[in-house]
Amino acid sequence: MTNKTGASETTAKDDLSQFEVRETCGCGGDHAPGAHHHDHAAPEDQGPKRTPLYDLHLELGGKMVEFAGYQMPVQYPLGVLKEHQHTRARAGLFDVSHMGQVILQSRQEDAAAAFERLVPVDVAGLQEGRQRYAMFTNDAGGIEDDLMIANRGDHLFVVVNAACKEADVARMRAALEPGVIVRLLDSRALLALQGPAAEDVLAELNPAVREMRFMDVATVELAGAECWVSRSGYTGEDGYEISVPAAAAVDLARALLAHGDVEPIGLGARDSLRLEAGLCLYGHDIDATTSPVEAGLSWAIQTVRRADGARAGGFPGAERILRELVEAPARLRVGLLPEGRAPMREGVALFADPDSATPVGQVTSGGFGPTVGAPLAMGYVPAAMAAPGTELFGEVRGKRLAVRVVKMPFTPANFKR
Repeated sequence: MTNKTGASETTAKDDLSQFEVRETCGCGGDHAPGAHHHDHAAPEDQGPKRTPLYDLHLELGGKMVEFAGYQMPVQYPLGVLKEHQHTRARAGLFDVSHMGQVILQSRQEDAAAAFERLVPVDVAGLQEGRQRYAMFTNDAGGIEDDLMIANRGDHLFVVVNAACKEADVARMRAALEPGVIVRLLDSRALLALQGPAAEDVLAELNPAVREMRFMDVATVELAGAECWVSRSGYTGEDGYEISVPAAAAVDLARALLAHGDVEPIGLGARDSLRLEAGLCLYGHDIDATTSPVEAGLSWAIQTVRRADGARAGGFPGAERILRELVEAPARLRVGLLPEGRAPMREGVALFADPDSATPVGQVTSGGFGPTVGAPLAMGYVPAAMAAPGTELFGEVRGKRLAVRVVKMPFTPANFKR
């Protein structure tokens, strides 16, 4: 099989050769699917895990912290502010190997059709070589996690958040096996190259990546390794996410870092970049109580899954979510610009006026936006107070400070459409 970029893509069978199964269960055990109950209890705690790039982070001077069960770099000697600015101006390299990479392969049931039982988006209509944003919902219409789904021919490739990885895999196995094989990959790392210079940098390793557009996926050889590449990311900038065999991850990272436009970027700048881009962080801006409509993610629910669509409903929480798409929810996620220099961080209560006794909303993410040059935040407010220009007041260290509702993103997206 060849892909639209002209990259040297192997057949999907070759892609999955290391995960070939016979008549075995999706857990990899040598027994028939459904022959036992999966026990996904966590093993005895042995401390934070390390990604394949751990030693490289130390070599580069990364300051390591525990995040989602992994030792991850929060910043490098360049510092969070300059790392943020460098990514916006040139290109930043992120280690996101803590994320969960999962393959769904049809067995007795079509994987795409089956996956629609778990998410409110159009999976069956996703074209080969394309990726889509989605979310797992619960029976109350809340979001259990947000994720990316890619159609890679004879299988789906799913990337989930690190903190939700075990729960997400258990959810998929319970809902999809034995008709669909669910495989959590532990033999691949995940890198993200983000910024306006990302295309030029990656094209030096393989020119085929220039032909990819936003949300394309392809198999591309990079630095001698077969990589699964998507043109996407979590910064609002153009860029790529690269799934690479773990054994080749350090060599690929070094090849990218050897370019004069690339710097390693840590979790600190990753957070400020995604905040300026108006992107949600699971467990903060979205969680199990937040519906996709409240969160401003209605764009991710295609018409075919909405009321009167060809495959309307059929996902957890459909009653609430479909109703809110028509009637609008009671609250909405909004962008917020404090009218001063003091940042309003997560947990700050929002009030309708300086003297109100009862808060009307709350900040879910906040900090300083280096590109914007000012503090910024996002949070939830009543729908009646969600119009841009609405003035509210956040309580910071006992003082009520003015904050204005604004449209997001705070800085324009630079995706290659």
